[in-house]
Amino acid sequence: MPDHSPALAFECVTKRFGATTAVDAVSLDIAGGSFVALVGTSGSGKSTLLKTINRLIEPSDGRVAIDGTDVATGPASDLRRRIGYVFQNIGLFPHMTIAENIAIGLRIAGRAQDARIDDLLDLVDLPRAIAGRLPDALSGGQRQRVGIARALAPGAKLLLLDEAFGALDPVTRDALGTRIRDLHDRLGLTTILVTHDMAEALLLADRVLVMKAGRIVADATPADLVAGKGGDDAQALVQVPRAQAERLQALVA
Repeated sequence: MPDHSPALAFECVTKRFGATTAVDAVSLDIAGGSFVALVGTSGSGKSTLLKTINRLIEPSDGRVAIDGTDVATGPASDLRRRIGYVFQNIGLFPHMTIAENIAIGLRIAGRAQDARIDDLLDLVDLPRAIAGRLPDALSGGQRQRVGIARALAPGAKLLLLDEAFGALDPVTRDALGTRIRDLHDRLGLTTILVTHDMAEALLLADRVLVMKAGRIVADATPADLVAGKGGDDAQALVQVPRAQAERLQALVA
């Protein structure tokens, strides 16, 4: 992975599971340094599309490229070590300490690890004292922060977040989302966030892509979506947090 923020390109990417088309001929360019949210209802294809980037899912047709190079070039394991990936179930190794979990990618790559653990814990606002603990001693929000530190440890400039905050309580979810946005800006990342929460997408991302039935049906800035410029499918999603805000306001009116 280059030191600069990588650009992504989807070229007519399609994924079929038997008779079901989960992703339907998606063509899309994402500029380096972007924070992009992929939103849609369950089954819209957003997680499937995301996983074609790190080859957890191989397209049936089309290709995905990072800085012009097809991700299918070379071993998938090498590609994944260059991409940060954080998902809802975290996936920490329960028998490993926090330090060992964070350093797993560095260890596999044969790189020095000990000196970076404290810095990575600082990066995700975790106390250095937890480095020797096991994951079950941490809260859900703390474990997810460890997952983010692990994803960033090898120096990846591309970060994929697959419903990464979905299992967290609202307060922790909001705080972690804000922290991710801060890290994106500070580290110069290209970040792709899959979420079903339109409010989260609008508040964190620079660009929002709305998926329906495997296709991109809206592609707009948060401001344009709030202004009603994203089309009917996008507005149906925007209307949910808008209606909630109106009901909350009515309680104090």
